[in-house]
Amino acid sequence: MENHPVEVSIIIPNYNYARFLQQRIESVLVQTYTDYEIILLDDASTDDSVSILNHYKTNSRVAHLGINSVNTGSPFAQWQKGISLSRGKYIWIAESDDAAESSFLEKAVSVLNQYPRASFCFLGSHCIDEKGNQLSTDFDRWTSKQLRRPHNIGIFDGEDYIKHNLYWRNYIYNASGVVFRKQCFEQIKDLSCFSMRYSGDWLFWIEMAKQGMVVEVYEKLNNFRLHNVSTTKKGQKTGDGVREDICIVNRIEHSLVNIGRQRKTVRHGSFYKEIKRLKVPTEIKEELTLHLVSSLKANSSDYYVERFNKSFSWLIPWLITRDKDRL
Repeated sequence: MENHPVEVSIIIPNYNYARFLQQRIESVLVQTYTDYEIILLDDASTDDSVSILNHYKTNSRVAHLGINSVNTGSPFAQWQKGISLSRGKYIWIAESDDAAESSFLEKAVSVLNQYPRASFCFLGSHCIDEKGNQLSTDFDRWTSKQLRRPHNIGIFDGEDYIKHNLYWRNYIYNASGVVFRKQCFEQIKDLSCFSMRYSGDWLFWIEMAKQGMVVEVYEKLNNFRLHNVSTTKKGQKTGDGVREDICIVNRIEHSLVNIGRQRKTVRHGSFYKEIKRLKVPTEIKEELTLHLVSSLKANSSDYYVERFNKSFSWLIPWLITRDKDRL
């Protein structure tokens, strides 16, 4: 590809997703918005991925093809590599096991151009299975609060978005549904998210939200594939994902001064609930609980506060819950 400026850099990081890779790349090539470059990355796959990637390396849209000889052990290291190679004003990390509607990029770029203070915009997703069939699973969980906003768009101050949304969970549940501004990424001073194994994306969006406004688009133009070998599921089976989550919440509590006592208590209680429900050996649950107490100064009574608020928030308006707090 000629070395001229492009508006969007599309990074496709891959590891052992040969069975999805062609559909992913083709869903990029048919985008109605066409001012982009493609960066193909493989993290030492052992399946047929490399031969598929080699098939596309001569495509005029492909600016880089990088194939690792040794696996990095973290999907987020590939994000960092792709960003370092990018030339675009905007960046789309299009995960290799996902797909997109042809209008996805056009919509995202239009929104970011309309809101120059936005650091990223996040679009909704249809969940699909391994064969590409649409599932009833809905991770967006939009309510009338979101859907009644003008033009199906929500615009938020970044710190407010962290406090009310990202403090509770990673609402930016799929990187493929996001397009972000490279200039905002370059303002991030702490990139430790790239060394994490399970929750680095959550921390990444928190750091991005600190750099500007956040825009949500209430249209499902991304296709998020659910399957049993995802990094998230691996973290749930070992408890390591929860350990990283506790670290992230600890960082938020140290960086935001106005979170509030009730919000903290309920958030800590939700960790107790999550640990109780993990399908891991008892000794791992005990270790995670000790980590929760030492890191967040949590107390076992926080669990009962969280359960009380969950049960009675409909009756007592000032009680905080994760769902009520969401912007």
